[in-house]
Amino acid sequence: MLAETANLLLHLRGNNEKAMAKNYKKQPTLSNLNLRQLNLKFHYAVITAIQLFLPGCQSLPETVISEGEWPVYGGDPGGMKYSKLDQIDRDNVDQLELAWTWKTGEEPLLGPRQPKRGEDVWPGMFEATPLMIDGMLILSTPLNRVVALNPDTGAELWRYDPRAYEWGRTDTHRGVATWTDGRERRIFINTRWRLIAIDARTGQPISTFGQGGEIDLTRNLIWEVHSRLHYRNTSPPAVYKDLVIVGSAMYDRGTVYRRSPPGDVQAFDVRTGKRAWSFHTIPQEGEFGTETWEDESWSYTGNANVWGPFTVDAERGLVYLPVSAPNNDYYGGHRKGDNLFSQSIVCLDATTGERVWHFQTIHHGLWDWDLSSPPNLVTIEVNGKNIDAVVMLGKTGFAYVFDRVSGEPVWPIEERPVPQSDVPGERTSPTQPFPTRPPPFSKQGFDQDDVVDFTPEIRAMALELIRDYRMGPLFTPPSLDGTIFRPGGGGGANYGGAAFDPETGVLYVRSVNMPGFLKLEKNKPGEREADYEMFISDMAMEHALDGLPISKPPYALMTAIDLNEGTHVWQVPLGDSPWIREHPLLEGLELPPLGIAISVGLSGPLATKGGLVFISGGSSSLYAMDMLNGETLWEFDLGGGGYGNPMTYQTRSGRQYVVIATGEDSEAELKAFALPPR
Repeated sequence: MLAETANLLLHLRGNNEKAMAKNYKKQPTLSNLNLRQLNLKFHYAVITAIQLFLPGCQSLPETVISEGEWPVYGGDPGGMKYSKLDQIDRDNVDQLELAWTWKTGEEPLLGPRQPKRGEDVWPGMFEATPLMIDGMLILSTPLNRVVALNPDTGAELWRYDPRAYEWGRTDTHRGVATWTDGRERRIFINTRWRLIAIDARTGQPISTFGQGGEIDLTRNLIWEVHSRLHYRNTSPPAVYKDLVIVGSAMYDRGTVYRRSPPGDVQAFDVRTGKRAWSFHTIPQEGEFGTETWEDESWSYTGNANVWGPFTVDAERGLVYLPVSAPNNDYYGGHRKGDNLFSQSIVCLDATTGERVWHFQTIHHGLWDWDLSSPPNLVTIEVNGKNIDAVVMLGKTGFAYVFDRVSGEPVWPIEERPVPQSDVPGERTSPTQPFPTRPPPFSKQGFDQDDVVDFTPEIRAMALELIRDYRMGPLFTPPSLDGTIFRPGGGGGANYGGAAFDPETGVLYVRSVNMPGFLKLEKNKPGEREADYEMFISDMAMEHALDGLPISKPPYALMTAIDLNEGTHVWQVPLGDSPWIREHPLLEGLELPPLGIAISVGLSGPLATKGGLVFISGGSSSLYAMDMLNGETLWEFDLGGGGYGNPMTYQTRSGRQYVVIATGEDSEAELKAFALPPR
């Protein structure tokens, strides 16, 4: 009945479009914009009619959602970060202006204002990407509040506060997920150890979900959590049919002890909160992969969690997990072996949680190279064959491309020998996977040729500073002397991920070229909670050269990758670093393009049918780049870091907006841009 009604209404819409087009030919004064507005209003009428006449229908199919909306963190369940909206295009983007600003209003909570723990709480970076659905912008704030805004004005409609800050420092949060059955809409936020269901109309918890609207995500993990404060959530859940699927985030170096929180991925019924399934990212006794954890280290090693966003193949019922590293990030003497499913892309049956396939991008990881980017679900044509593929970006600087159903690599991935560790107790993998296509999208490895050389004096200072550090190719392991490795711990790619243009098959990736610095130190007895010997890192070298980076520019790149060919279309420096250009040591020098010299707030791009890629990449500017060649066509000073992925939508007024979360602490703001009103 639903399908018949929808088809009838959409058939009427088709007739309506023909009539409008005929009228347009007769009346040239009727603009293309007005035609789109009429079209959009009719689309809303379709949705309204379905909801009115079929109140008992099941969840509306994604294909019925208006193209003007942004209903999922990545734009669609497969995370393409692409919009068909083209009101803003190459020809008019230079007219883009600030339409409205919304401030989070979140101030630091100091001592007496923080009742449960009494410690200072700072809101932190604003990294959210809003959803736009049902005429509302819905997002999470740095203090984990959930807010609904008017998408045309930024006026606040409602706010829900889970009071996550009462337990001390909060974690940055990147967004929420939504579910509807056509009658009601629920918003889900995963904050700390809680999953909360909120009524989208009222902004209040739904009492029939779990207990009083929430569930405790730590209740049924493979072992009891030592402290729930060590269990975190930073990225939104994923929704598939009537299931909400949740990962977790852990402090990589702050919770390193036996049985620190495990990275189990869990799915819950969206109505009741009852757990439907759980997948062990660290396999337990009798499960596939336990042999990759020697000496039964699977029984006490934690982390290997999914802190980045999930993506879902809604048609096939498959969910894709980007799994992070096990503890400790930089030493694995207590967890010898390849350590499945750490740093693997894992495809699960979204209904049952059963593993369909996996691929491990790093064996026995030691570099903090989590998989953190949302896997992009794309369709490409390779050698004349259409392939439904999944692209997994790595902090390594590689794009790993697979058939999303079988898990077979689209292009060969070779196991190649890599440098080995001489740290006592450590045993590195003799080989690591190297994709043969596409080429790396960031710099890999570090040697003396990569050391900054703005002047001979600066180069000499840098070489003296790092003279005792080891350097080498990709996968050069941590050491007691200290190791410079590249990409650094931030990547490569990070949570911002990539955007994909389905019309051209081109993937757009922001990457970091900054190196990382490791110097392992043996723990002193009783210094930490570890029951096994381990090492920690010292990463204080990134800007140790009087505030200048150790490496040559460019520090950040934007790369366009043709996924039909497995080749680069273009690669350009992304942004600039004014504080480097203005450095006293560089006065009077003509410097090359620098790129953004930061390794935090690594937000990603948005691609649109207007031929544009919008990106901030954590810098204080929002850029609009030409898809064809990477040329910057428009730039806006945000007044603070653009830490959220930008998104776009069109409201019922017919106006297209581009929105991005900026700043941190009391300076956090959501900024919306649009063309001048007509």
